[in-house]
Amino acid sequence: MQEMKNNDESQYQIMIDQLRSANAELSESLRAAEEENRAKSSFLSSMSHDIRTPMNAIMGMTSIALSHIDEKSRVFDCLQKIQTASTHLMNLVNDVLDMSRIASGRMTLSEEAFSLADMVHDIMIIVRPQAAHKHQEFHLEIGQIYEENLIGDPLHLRQIMVNIIGNAVKYTQEDGTIHVSISQHIGQSEFPGQETDNRIWLDLLCEDNGIGMSQEFLKRIFEPFERVNNTTTSKIEGTGLGMAIVKSLLDRMGGEIKVESEEGKGSRFHISIPFAAAPHTEGTQTLPTGQTVLIAESMDSRAQQIADYLKDGGMETVHLKNGMDAVTWLTEAQYENRMPCALLLGQELNDMSVLDVAAHVRDLAGREFPIIMVAEVDWAQIEYRATRAGITAFVPCPLFKSRLFAALSELMDKAQRNNSERLGKHVDYSQYRLLLVEDNEFNREIAIELLSQTGVQIETAENGLRAVEAFEKSPENYYDLIFMDIQMPVMNGYDAARKIRQLPRKDAESIIIVAMTANAFVEDIRLSKEAGMNEHCSKPVDAEHLYEILRKRLSAEE
Repeated sequence: MQEMKNNDESQYQIMIDQLRSANAELSESLRAAEEENRAKSSFLSSMSHDIRTPMNAIMGMTSIALSHIDEKSRVFDCLQKIQTASTHLMNLVNDVLDMSRIASGRMTLSEEAFSLADMVHDIMIIVRPQAAHKHQEFHLEIGQIYEENLIGDPLHLRQIMVNIIGNAVKYTQEDGTIHVSISQHIGQSEFPGQETDNRIWLDLLCEDNGIGMSQEFLKRIFEPFERVNNTTTSKIEGTGLGMAIVKSLLDRMGGEIKVESEEGKGSRFHISIPFAAAPHTEGTQTLPTGQTVLIAESMDSRAQQIADYLKDGGMETVHLKNGMDAVTWLTEAQYENRMPCALLLGQELNDMSVLDVAAHVRDLAGREFPIIMVAEVDWAQIEYRATRAGITAFVPCPLFKSRLFAALSELMDKAQRNNSERLGKHVDYSQYRLLLVEDNEFNREIAIELLSQTGVQIETAENGLRAVEAFEKSPENYYDLIFMDIQMPVMNGYDAARKIRQLPRKDAESIIIVAMTANAFVEDIRLSKEAGMNEHCSKPVDAEHLYEILRKRLSAEE
C-alpha cells in the first residue's frame, strides 16, 4: 500500500516537473515573442528617415520635372536623379530587411567592375540636396586616385558611403560645415593590424562640426537601433541600423572604420576598404600631347588639381585667376598664333562672371574653340545660359581625371574632324576622278588648288564643247563628277550638260554634274536643274560647301 502511494507521489511529481518545464518554455517563448515584437515595433517606427531621404528626392525631382515639362534637358536631369534615388531606396530596403542575414554571415558580396567616378556622382545626387536644404557648407575633395575602375561590391560600397555622409548632414546643424575627402593608397591599410599587400585601398574621410557624440555612446555606436539621444536629436528620424549595417558590411569586405567625436564639436569618420583594380581596356581618349590649356579659376586648389591631371596627360597649362586676364592672354595668343587647344573655366573668377568670360572668348576665338566649364553647379539649371554664352562642355565636380580627359578628348576629336572637313582631308578621294570645266584660268587654278587637297584626280576642259568631247571619248564610268561653269565661250554650261545627258551611254544619266557659277539666284538654280545638273555651287567658291558636295556625292557611291 505504501509502495503504491510512493509511486503515485512520484508520478505526480514528474507531472508537476513537466508542467513547470512546459510553463517555463512557454514563458520563455512569450518573452522571446514579446522581445521580437518590441524589436519589430522599434524597427518599423525608426526606419522612416532612411526611407524618406530617397523618397524626398524622388518626390522633389518629380515635382520639378512636372513644373518644367517643356524643358527637355531639365526633365531628363530630374529623371536621372529619380532613377538614382530609386535605386538607392531599393538597395536600402533590401539591406535593412536582410539585416539578420548580414549579421549571420550568410550575405554574399558581388565581385564586379564599377566606376568610382560614377559612384561618387550618384552619391552626390542623394546627399548634396540635403545639405543645401540645411544651408550647410558641403565640400567633397578628390585626393590621389590611382585607379578609377575597381572590382568589388558597388551597391554595398555606396550604402556605406551614403550612410556615413548622410549621417554627417543629418546630425549637423543648419549653416554647419561638412568636409568629405576620397582618396586611395596602395600596399597597406592605414589601420594597425592589417597586413601589407598590393591592393588598392579606398579611403573616405568625413568630418563635420555637428552635435558630436559622447565617449560612452561611441562604445555602442555599432549596435543595432542605437542612436544619440538628446534634445537636439529628438526630432531627427532614423532606424539606428545605419552604423550597424556599415560595420557588418565593412567586416565582410575586409575594411576598417575609425570614429572620433566630441559632444558639441562634431565627428570624424575614417573608413578604408581594399579593392582590386579592374583590367584596363583600350580607350579611345586621345589628348593633344604637348599642347597648352588655359585654366581660368580663382580657387588655387581646384586649378592645381586640373593642372596635375593635364600634366599627367602630357599637356601644358597656364593658370589665371581673373577673367579679364584670361581674355587679354587669349587675345595676345591669337595675335601671336599660339592659341591654346582649350579653355577650362572654373566656377568663380575674381573679377567677372564665368559666363561673361565665356561670351567674350567665344566672340574672340570663334565657334569651334573648346570652352569647358569645371564646377560644382547644377548643370541643368544653367545649361541654357551657359551654352548661349559659348560654353561647349561641362565637367562636374568632384573632379575625376577620367571625366576631364573624356570631355577634352571628345572636343579635340570633334575640332579635328571639323578642321579636316574644312580642309577636305577627312576622306581620301584619290580613287575618284572629276572633270573641271572652267574657261577662266585664274578661277581654274583656285578650284584645282582647293580640290587637290582631297586627293581627287582632276582633269580640265576650258569650255562646254571640250567637256562634251572629253566625256564622250572617255570609257564608261571614267568620270565620277563634273564641275561645270555656266558662262563660257563656244558652248555654255547649260548646253554642255544637256548634250552629256543625251549621249547614248549608260553613265550619261548617272554622272553627277555640279554647276559652279557666279549665277546664284533662284532662277539660275532652277535653270541648272532643268539642264540636268544635280547640284549648284555658287562663286566665289566656298571651300566648306565644295567639300560638302564631295562628301555627299562621292561618299554616297561607296
